[in-house]
Amino acid sequence: MIHGFPSHPLGAGPGSPVFYIPRLPILRMRTLMDENPQVLEVPSLPSLFLSFLLLGATAFGGPAMVEYIRRLSVEEKGWLDDRSFRDGVALCTTVPGATAMQVAAYVGLRIRGVAGAAASFIGFGLPAFLLMMILSALYLEMKGIGMAFSAFQGLKVLVVAIVGAAAISFSRDTLTGIRPFAIAVIAAALFLAGVSPILIIILAGAFGILAGTPLPFQGDAAGDAMGSTVRPLLLIALCGAALLVALALLSPSLAEIFALMLRIDLFAFGGGQASLPLLFHEVVQVRGWLDAQTFLDGIALGQVTPGPIVISATFIGYLLQGPLGGAVATLGIFLPSFLMVIGLAPYFPRIRDSPALSRAFGGIVASFAGLLISVAILFGSQIPWNLPRVLIAGGAFIALMGKVRVHWVVLAGLLISLLLL
Repeated sequence: MIHGFPSHPLGAGPGSPVFYIPRLPILRMRTLMDENPQVLEVPSLPSLFLSFLLLGATAFGGPAMVEYIRRLSVEEKGWLDDRSFRDGVALCTTVPGATAMQVAAYVGLRIRGVAGAAASFIGFGLPAFLLMMILSALYLEMKGIGMAFSAFQGLKVLVVAIVGAAAISFSRDTLTGIRPFAIAVIAAALFLAGVSPILIIILAGAFGILAGTPLPFQGDAAGDAMGSTVRPLLLIALCGAALLVALALLSPSLAEIFALMLRIDLFAFGGGQASLPLLFHEVVQVRGWLDAQTFLDGIALGQVTPGPIVISATFIGYLLQGPLGGAVATLGIFLPSFLMVIGLAPYFPRIRDSPALSRAFGGIVASFAGLLISVAILFGSQIPWNLPRVLIAGGAFIALMGKVRVHWVVLAGLLISLLLL
């Protein structure tokens, strides 16, 4: 007899056709499955970190990566449902900082609490940070971008395909009526006309309230592990304050870099792009730490590395204070927005369930679709198109729309670019 099963093979007794099925210790996993049948398993922290590390290694296109985070967390892994994910997008587009990084943190927070938020946030941003540190060292060695920049020229074409596919996928799922579609079109037109993304988001929220555009994708939230975030929020904030004090005592120059990046992130409403004018004003015009051309070189490197363009802060810190300066600047430019996400996320369902705020956030999510479309247009207008570039971009776009994972598309695209470009 096998332990847990009866000695007779068919169960209840001689002649009985009824099988005996023992009770198995399902416990917590059964509870999660009952709450959301799509959830296959709750990932471990290392698994969550590795999933976002792989995604972050191909996170070209800035806000476009929100769609690929959705594919990972909703379609492939079943960690969240669409309603929960759209809540996160609405939240992350209304707080300052890099939207894709914040959405990664939000997903981790929903499924593994604050530790999960840290794992997904760090995993998603780590490839961009490491690559920018390497490129910054090469820049100093070569006294210019040179070959370090030329090696990434093929990525520009792939970025257009990545952003374009993300814009279409996100718009198809989000723009479910005339009013959301109108908000998206107006948002795209305003952004292309040079209007600030902050103003566009405010206008989209106001229009959503007036036009009655509630958040789409109704449904129950999937495996929610947020709970209260007050204690870890205060602990992380205190650690950040302690670091600032320690730097002020040990290295005032590093402390100034850290404090400046903290302040810029706090006011970078409208996504990572919004931080660039602030960085230029403070670093070039006010403090004169870098000249304008060197600053623009750093922005160019930020555009050809994975992750948000605000990773250019790493370049600035590295040029000013070496590797430690790069690390301090990176921490400063991401810490405030991370704290805001984990601090506000537990209260977002109550905010969302308010009829007026739900309509406002519905308008904001629709405007995000329009901003993605306009970014795709802007990126495409900067490419000197020829037949090889069209073929590479077209093939990448078709593969992405066919749900081929983005890291495979980037890898194949780079190899083809080396042969054709």
